[in-house]
Amino acid sequence: MSSSRLGLRLAACLLNISEARRKNIVENIAKAALLEKNGQTHPEVSVLNIFSDRDYNRSVITIAASVDDLGNSVLAACLEAFQSINMELQEGVHPCLGAVDLIPIYPLSGVSVEECGAVARSLAESLLLHVPGCSLFLFGEADLPEKRTLVQRRKQLGWFTRRDFSTLEPDLGAAPARRCGLTGIGASPYVMDCNVTIDSQDLAVGKEIAAAIRGSCVNGLKGVQAMAFPHEGKIEIACNVESFEDQEATETSEESQYMAFSVLGDHFSYVSPHYIEAQVKKLASDRGIGTIRRALIGFTPQECKNCAEYAIRESIGEFWRIRGGVFM
Repeated sequence: MSSSRLGLRLAACLLNISEARRKNIVENIAKAALLEKNGQTHPEVSVLNIFSDRDYNRSVITIAASVDDLGNSVLAACLEAFQSINMELQEGVHPCLGAVDLIPIYPLSGVSVEECGAVARSLAESLLLHVPGCSLFLFGEADLPEKRTLVQRRKQLGWFTRRDFSTLEPDLGAAPARRCGLTGIGASPYVMDCNVTIDSQDLAVGKEIAAAIRGSCVNGLKGVQAMAFPHEGKIEIACNVESFEDQEATETSEESQYMAFSVLGDHFSYVSPHYIEAQVKKLASDRGIGTIRRALIGFTPQECKNCAEYAIRESIGEFWRIRGGVFM
C-alpha cells in the first residue's frame, strides 16, 4: 500500500550524534524519539535504524515520522543526547563539532524539501529554548535565503579538521559551549551514507582514492563527498551520497550508475552504492590493493520510504530491533 493511500506525509531525520561506545546511551536517545509528552509511544513515529561505529565514536539514528510529528520526536532525542554526551570528553577519528553533530531532515513521501526546511527551522528554535548553551549552524533549505549546502557550511566552519570550537560563530545561539559544541541543522533531498573499506593501512592512498571519486573531481561521481579514515586496522572510504534533481530520472536497476526516485512529483537521482564500490575497487586495484567490504549506513531513499511506511502502518516504533541494527 502506498503512502498516499495510507494518508501519510512522511519525512526522516538521520540524526548524527557523537557517541557510539556506550550502546545504552545511544539506545536511550533513540527511544526518546518515540515518546509523546505523556510518556506514551507515538503511533506515527519509528526509529528505523541505528548504526554505531566505535572507531568513529559516531552513531546515525534514522527517525521516520509524519512530517507534523518529526520535529517533536527529533527534539526529544536531541534533549536526551545533550544530557548524555559531553564534547569535552569525546574522542573519535571522525570529524565532529557537536554532541548532536548533525540534524538533516529529508522528505520521503508527500512532503516537499521546502516543508522539511520549515521543520528544521522550527526545530532549531525549539532547541535554543530547551538546551542552554546550544549553538546552531543552518544548511540547505533551513539556511534562508542563501540555502548554502552542508558541504559549504562545513568548509566554512572547518568541520573537517577543527576540534577547538571556541572561536566559531554560530548562525543561532551563543558561542558554542564546550559541553554541547556546535550543531548543524537543515534540510535537503535524501543523502545516503556508503562506506567502502580498502585492504590497506596507508591513509595517503585512501585520501587519493577519496579525492578521485568526489563529485568535485573532473572525473568524479556526481553528488559524492568522500573522506578516508583509519578504521579497524584498515582504511575506510566514507561517502556521503547526495540526491540531485533529475528531470529525466527513470527507475533503474541496482547495477546501474544512477538510481532514481520521486518525491511529490519531483525526480531525483543518486549514484548507486554498487557503482561506488566498483569505482573504489578499480582505483584500489590500480594501486595494487583490494577492497574488503561495503557498508550502507541505513538505507537508500527508496528503502527508507518503504520501511517507514511499513513501520508506521504496523505501529512498530523500535523497527531497528526487528531489522537488526548494526553496532560496530
